[in-house]
Amino acid sequence: MVNGKKVSESSLVSTRWMFPSDANPAGNVFGGAIVRYVDEIAAAVANRHARCNVVIASMDRMDFHKPVKVGDLLTLKASVNHVGNTSMEVGVRVEAENPWTGDVVHAASAYATMVALDGKGIPKRVQRLIAETEEEKRRFCEAENRRNARLDNMKRK
Repeated sequence: MVNGKKVSESSLVSTRWMFPSDANPAGNVFGGAIVRYVDEIAAAVANRHARCNVVIASMDRMDFHKPVKVGDLLTLKASVNHVGNTSMEVGVRVEAENPWTGDVVHAASAYATMVALDGKGIPKRVQRLIAETEEEKRRFCEAENRRNARLDNMKRK
C-alpha cells in the first residue's frame, strides 16, 4: 500500500445542466436530485482515493443555502477531507450558475462518509491522506472533529 495520497489526486469538479426532469412544478430543483449528485461525486472521489468499490455510510450534513432553478448550471466541487481506517469524509460544495448572467451562488454543502470495500464487500483499509495546503490541513482537522463527535454519539446510543 502506498504511504498516502494527496487531496489533489482524487478531487473532482463536475458540472451539469438542470433540466425540468430535476425540478418541482415551481421550477426549483428537488433537494433529492442534488443529494443524488452529491452522492455520485462523493463516491467517485472516494473511489479515486481508495481505488476500490465504495459505499456511502452517512451524510453528516446536507445544508441547502440557495435554491437551484431549471436552466442553472450545477457545479459540484468535491475532495477527501479526512481518512480513517476504512472510511473517508468527502466534502462537497454545490454552486449554481445562471448561464445567461454568469451569477454564481453557493447553493449547498455536504459531508459524506464513504467506506472502502474489498472484492467480498468487506470494509478495507485505505491509504492515508496527505494534506498539503493550509486549507486542506484545516479541513482535515475539522473533519477529524466531526468524526470524533460521530463516534462519541454512537457510543452514547
